[in-house]
Amino acid sequence: MAFPRIRIGMRVIFPAALLSSAATCLALDANVPAGGMPSATTYSSTVLPSRTDVVPWETLAKVEAVQKNGRMVPVYNNEILALDKRAARVQGFMIPLDAGDKQKHFLLAAVPSNCPFCLPAGPDAIVEIQANAAVNYTFEPLVMAGEFAVLRDDPAGVLYRLTGATQVDGAAPSR
Repeated sequence: MAFPRIRIGMRVIFPAALLSSAATCLALDANVPAGGMPSATTYSSTVLPSRTDVVPWETLAKVEAVQKNGRMVPVYNNEILALDKRAARVQGFMIPLDAGDKQKHFLLAAVPSNCPFCLPAGPDAIVEIQANAAVNYTFEPLVMAGEFAVLRDDPAGVLYRLTGATQVDGAAPSR
């Protein structure tokens, strides 16, 4: 899936522009498997514990990008649409949007970020989190619960959002 950019608030992230800075952040391995590099959702199953109480990243990846009126828009299948405006849990790795060790508004990604200036996955492998209480920043996986929203035309390019979120599992909640 190829959406041109992701914007969170006033922050715009252009994945193509980050490639040069990403190269300095990553130790590139030229040994690409014969089948190609795994997608973030495929790779997430190797870095996240298996849980039946969370929405699988594989489900969220079942979105298509189609061109409509000169721009790319998401088209969701019925499995994803059934999650809209429902209580749900998501598991992933925190990507803070602000400085500090406590975060109320952050991204949860299917795979950990290995560069502070890079998104580790595409929009189908990221959920925007709006938490009720601040959550301690951690490199460990988190499980967040809240009202899941499937965003059809978000100006920021975000596909999924969890509002009223609370931390269920992972690093200790902030006090």
